[in-house]
Amino acid sequence: LIAPLSANTLAKMAAGIADNMLTTTYLAAKCPVLFAPAMDLDMYYHPTTHRNVETLLSFGNLLIAPREGELASGLVGAGRMEEPEEIFLRILHFFEHSKDLQGKQVMISAGPTFEAIDPVRYIGNHSSGKMGYALAEEAARRGAEVTLVSGPVQLRANHPNIKTVNVTSAAQMTEACLTAFEQADIGIMSAAVADYTISRPEAQKIKKRETEITLKLTRTTDILATLGTHKQPQQFLVGFALETENETAHARQKMHNKNLDLIVLNSLNDHGAGFGFDTNRVTIIHKNDDTVVTELLSKAQIATIIINQIMDKIK
Repeated sequence: LIAPLSANTLAKMAAGIADNMLTTTYLAAKCPVLFAPAMDLDMYYHPTTHRNVETLLSFGNLLIAPREGELASGLVGAGRMEEPEEIFLRILHFFEHSKDLQGKQVMISAGPTFEAIDPVRYIGNHSSGKMGYALAEEAARRGAEVTLVSGPVQLRANHPNIKTVNVTSAAQMTEACLTAFEQADIGIMSAAVADYTISRPEAQKIKKRETEITLKLTRTTDILATLGTHKQPQQFLVGFALETENETAHARQKMHNKNLDLIVLNSLNDHGAGFGFDTNRVTIIHKNDDTVVTELLSKAQIATIIINQIMDKIK
């Protein structure tokens, strides 16, 4: 555990600089590493700090996100180190659930899909894949053999228990997920899959000739609904919903329509949650309508909560 972690030491860890006892120990460590940043508001939101946090997360390190509150500079916002009591509970929780997925096969989808318009252009979305990758790391850390079906993202899974299947289009993701789900005990569909694809992608780059262009779109396969129809009694299927209005009602309807056991609701109305952020706030809804609403936490912490909710139902 490295707490508090300053912006300076964070930068050294991300760059592999070992010029003192702490950074030397970190660079040589083979054990799990948890880090709790603490710095001023503008320092925490600087693009360099964001990149350095992402680098440590890509190494498999676990972020204990700072809280919002009054800072030494007088500013109010994110940057306060998480309370020591909460950090201690996080460490206890880490060890309590160390291998409860041992022997389980878990399939997770992550990231966006890109639907080609021509060899240069595509239709896509803003999904970063961070939530799906955090779920994959959490499941693998707890002993599962994970198949991660990933759309095109700037992330890499490092845990040896994770097998990554890289795809680009919705059709490729459909094929990969259907294949992986056959042997899976748990399926978690966190990818933002395109609802429509180009009917006839151009073989050559479209030239700038007309003032307007019309693209004909065709519905893609609903992967989650297809998995729901194939789901066996011993399998557990989780979906994600991103809504902007009537969020809970729409999420519940999606869960029942697609034969899910649990759905995770994201809302674009929550600041600091959703696409691109290192943090998230979600509502977890079970098919018996049990509901858990989280605070704004790191996506690694959200992944832990989601896996815990799954384990509570399948034990």
